[in-house]
Amino acid sequence: MPAPLMNPIAAPPRAVVFDFFGTLTTAVRRGPRHAVIARLLGCDPEAFFGELDRTFYLRAADRYGQPIDALRRVAYAAGGRPALAELAYAVESRVDAVHADTVLRPETVPVLSALRRRGMPVAVVSDCWYELPAFMPRLGIAPLLDGCVYSVEVGHCKPHPAMYLEACRQLRVDPDECLYVGDGGSRELSGAREVGMATVRLAAPDLAGHLIFRGDHEWSGPVARSLADVLAMVDRVSAPI
Repeated sequence: MPAPLMNPIAAPPRAVVFDFFGTLTTAVRRGPRHAVIARLLGCDPEAFFGELDRTFYLRAADRYGQPIDALRRVAYAAGGRPALAELAYAVESRVDAVHADTVLRPETVPVLSALRRRGMPVAVVSDCWYELPAFMPRLGIAPLLDGCVYSVEVGHCKPHPAMYLEACRQLRVDPDECLYVGDGGSRELSGAREVGMATVRLAAPDLAGHLIFRGDHEWSGPVARSLADVLAMVDRVSAPI
C-alpha cells in the first residue's frame, strides 16, 4: 500500500511544480489513432510502438532530428518506407493523436485554480516531444500556468537538473521554495529532490496502467492519492500555528 500522505516540507512552498502526463492527466495509453499513423507509414503498429519507446528519450531531448526526420528513422527501423507526404501528414497527425490521449484529471483545474488563489505560481515540467507544446495552449489549464518546461526545448530530460532549474527560473523562486508533484516517471522525484525541491509522488489508482519510462521504483518519500490531497498538504503546512 502507498505510504500515507505526509508534509514533506518544513515551510510553506512559494510555488508548486507539476509533472504533466499521469499527474495532471489521467493515466496515458496509446489510443487507436497511433495504429492508424503506423499503418500510414507502412509499419506494423507493435513494431512502430516499440521503436517509439526505444527512442523516446532521444526524441524528447531533441537529439533525434526534426520531427519529420525522426519519424522517418522510426518508420524505417520498424520496416516502413514512407513517402515525404506521408511523413508530413504523420507529423501533424501525432499532435492530434497525443492530444486525444490526454485527459485532464477532474480535480486538475480546481486544484491549480486554488493554488493560484493562494498566491502560489504553478509550472509544468514534462518530458515530451513536439506534440505537447503544440496543443498545451488548447487545454483548460493553460491560463493557470505561470511556466512550462518541455524537455524538447531544454535539450535534457528528467532527472537532469536543468529541467527543474528552468522551472525555478520561470517562476522566480529557488528550488527549496518549490514543491514538486509527479507520478515518478523518468526518475523525476529523485531529480527534484536532488536539486533541493520538496517532493511528493502522486499514486492515483488509475496509474497502474500508465505508459511510463524509467520509473522511480525505489521512491520511499511522501505519497498522495489525489491532487486534492496535495492541496490539503499545502494548506496544512501553510496554516498558522
